[in-house]
Amino acid sequence: MKLTIVMPVFNEAARVADAIAHVLAVQYPCPVELIVVDDGSRDRTAAILADIRDPRMRLLTHRRNRGKGAAINTAVATATGEYLVIFDADLEYDAQDIPHLLAPILSGRAEVVYGNRTFGSHTSYSFWYVMGNKAVTLAANVLFNSYIGDLETCFKVMPVALYRSLRIRSQGFGVEAELSAKLLRRGIRPFEVPISYRARTREEGKKITWRDGVEALWILGRERARPRR
Repeated sequence: MKLTIVMPVFNEAARVADAIAHVLAVQYPCPVELIVVDDGSRDRTAAILADIRDPRMRLLTHRRNRGKGAAINTAVATATGEYLVIFDADLEYDAQDIPHLLAPILSGRAEVVYGNRTFGSHTSYSFWYVMGNKAVTLAANVLFNSYIGDLETCFKVMPVALYRSLRIRSQGFGVEAELSAKLLRRGIRPFEVPISYRARTREEGKKITWRDGVEALWILGRERARPRR
């Protein structure tokens, strides 16, 4: 098995070099490729990425900012791995958890694996951020009669062919809700693995807002109501 690591990047000059070094330093149980998509960054991100040389990494670029979902789609279109995992460049997640996410797949126990975050005083961005995350996850569980713990997690591992077949349309952060909704509609219940997490603050560059939570709820409702073909 070969793993494609997808890293969407937008204005992450302060962290992107460390994020790439971090993800490539992990000892993976399989070959990997890292596809970085610079999503129209306006800071020094592009210059920093241009200086990184590693045979496992490929760099793709959007001329303008199109959103996380669009960046993921751009990367997946060129992926050569059988499986993919999404890894944000904000260092909120620990790449050392990725081999643990792969374990249920390599043992044949799962096809799709989610990293389940445990929020605490030192890991949450704010009370409302955590409550928003829980509200979106609860809505998905009610609408699709499922019981997943963390819909909005960045760490989602699945076959590349499966992701392509879902035909994700969301351009921004709504990708998380659309992806999960389409999996749940197909009766695919993600296998969940506990992961570590530390949310950054607005001052450190956190981008998601309450509007993204509202959009996620709308997407979940839209996908639940969509007629079956």
